[in-house]
Amino acid sequence: MTLSKPSLGFVSLTCLVVANMLGAGVFTTSGFALSDLGSPGRVMLAWFCGGITALCGAVCYGSLCRRLTESGGEYLYLSRVIHPMAGFIAGWVSLLAGFTGATAFAALTFETYLAPALPSDLSSGSIAIGLVLVTTFAHASRLRAGAFSQNAAVILKLGLIAAFIFYALSLGSPASETVAPPVKPFSIFAFAGSLVWISLSYSGFNAAVYVSGEAHSPAVDVPRALIWGTVLVIGLYLALNAVFVMLPPFQDVAGRQDVAAAAAHSIGGAPLENITRALIAMALATSVSSMMMAGPRVYTRMADDGMFPKIFRFHGEVPRASIILQAVITITVILFTDLKELLSYLGLTLSLSSALTISSLFILRRREGKEKVPVWGFPVTPLVFIMATLVLAVMAARNSPNELIGALVTIFSGVAVFMVMNRLNAGSAK
Repeated sequence: MTLSKPSLGFVSLTCLVVANMLGAGVFTTSGFALSDLGSPGRVMLAWFCGGITALCGAVCYGSLCRRLTESGGEYLYLSRVIHPMAGFIAGWVSLLAGFTGATAFAALTFETYLAPALPSDLSSGSIAIGLVLVTTFAHASRLRAGAFSQNAAVILKLGLIAAFIFYALSLGSPASETVAPPVKPFSIFAFAGSLVWISLSYSGFNAAVYVSGEAHSPAVDVPRALIWGTVLVIGLYLALNAVFVMLPPFQDVAGRQDVAAAAAHSIGGAPLENITRALIAMALATSVSSMMMAGPRVYTRMADDGMFPKIFRFHGEVPRASIILQAVITITVILFTDLKELLSYLGLTLSLSSALTISSLFILRRREGKEKVPVWGFPVTPLVFIMATLVLAVMAARNSPNELIGALVTIFSGVAVFMVMNRLNAGSAK
């Protein structure tokens, strides 16, 4: 593997985490949560609980990165700590859905929010594909150029979101209780159901581990970036949701998929709604960019270990072949796949992968000792994440069995491909 001098510092890594997390979920989820929970306060509590779970995950991933500083994320950790097959399945999930499916969804949602300002004769998917191609070119050219454009876009987005929050708060005050329906009795099942969707909005807190091998000081900068990036996003999510569910009248936003635009229109009319649509489009563009940067590092690590064709190894400053591979699969998904069905199982498969990865901390600490693998708050921190993730995964599978079927198909197909690659490697070694 040929690597140039590491070029990613703390700021770039933190921006990657923020861009990966701050996507479509926060702008769409709370309308449904408000309808199910019946109270803005409960919606805010659900977002806070989701943030604490994500922060526990960020702490645990940071501990793994201090011990295993190479790029690769779940693939690297599970391969080295548990078994190569476990790591391969995690990488397989990333290839089929974790990055390609999520990238396609974000790109299509970007197109949807821009639709009112676009010519009506544009073919469906053309803007989404254009965004994928632009970000592919940016990240396949040079690492420093791709990281710089990513950082600039994220910093600009954060500034605009902060301005939007202050402007919205200056226009509106919390809606009168007289416009809200009677508060529903608290239901733990409804609360957990809302957390299932909210947890998807927090996924991406681990984004920096996929590029840790290209960081200046991975054992220091990556864990810091995971924690501070997650803390920043938690604050933004709580502030945004205070605007979305506490300022407008209940009936204006409850059950709305476009809760952000609906809230903005209710508070400030069409001008604020248009500004909100532009903000969402920018958030989705940087989300696509961050996934085009992080995902290919997983396939490159798999190629380095002989689990993927050699062409996808790291050559030069960027893993160009892996970036192009992800772009091709993403564009194929945009053109031919029902994204709603694809994403229905995405949360389950990715959450199981994350829970298994954090579980490996217990094995690693027992094998090497707590001095070599320090984890803040151990064992509470990993147990909070694992238990919360598993409970939400079980509830998601119970509510939609197709999600479980899709996850099992993904896992067993990964096992089959792993066995084929093992045989090929064994044959070439003779």
